[in-house]
Amino acid sequence: MIGTWSLTRVPAGSPLDPSPDRARSLLRHELVHPAYHDQDLVRQILDWLGRRVDSTLNVASGAHPLSTVAAFTVFAILLVVLVWVLSRFRRNARTAARSQVVLTQEVVTAAELRRRAEGALAQGRPADAVIDGFRALTVRQIERGRLDDLPGATAREVATGLGVTFPAYGGEVRRSADLFDLVLYGDRPASDDQARAVFGLDDELARTR
Repeated sequence: MIGTWSLTRVPAGSPLDPSPDRARSLLRHELVHPAYHDQDLVRQILDWLGRRVDSTLNVASGAHPLSTVAAFTVFAILLVVLVWVLSRFRRNARTAARSQVVLTQEVVTAAELRRRAEGALAQGRPADAVIDGFRALTVRQIERGRLDDLPGATAREVATGLGVTFPAYGGEVRRSADLFDLVLYGDRPASDDQARAVFGLDDELARTR
């Protein structure tokens, strides 16, 4: 376990910033978050770090003091970088776990959403156009009775439902749903062509009987 590792071979006053103990403390604090627990990352990371520490101690035991300091400096930096990577992973895990709903509590028609989307595109805001365009597509199919009006439905659930109703457009619907999630929840940019593709899919599904 991390708490039992010994780094006493480092000479007193060695210029480690942060110190190995501080770096381990940061890592231990990061790993208590539940975002990692379901993916067995804690055990894998601890095993990996244990091997690295053993290797570093073996090298340091017979090395010149300056070499020992350099080895532990690199190790401390590695721990800090690992903490940063894990923190990014945890933020991504929270985003993925978040309820990525398509529709808000706003009561609005498909026609109004489509006008809003086209206006956003005309104003140079393709990301907003994608978001409102996919919402318009969703509401239009709810209005037609081709899609269940399920509160809190996610883009993936919408894509699954429409894929059953419109099997010939299943791939396009899934791509549009993925784009919606990436733009709205992943803060990804969108292009004019992507927004127009969502509009085109909305039109195709509206014409399909």
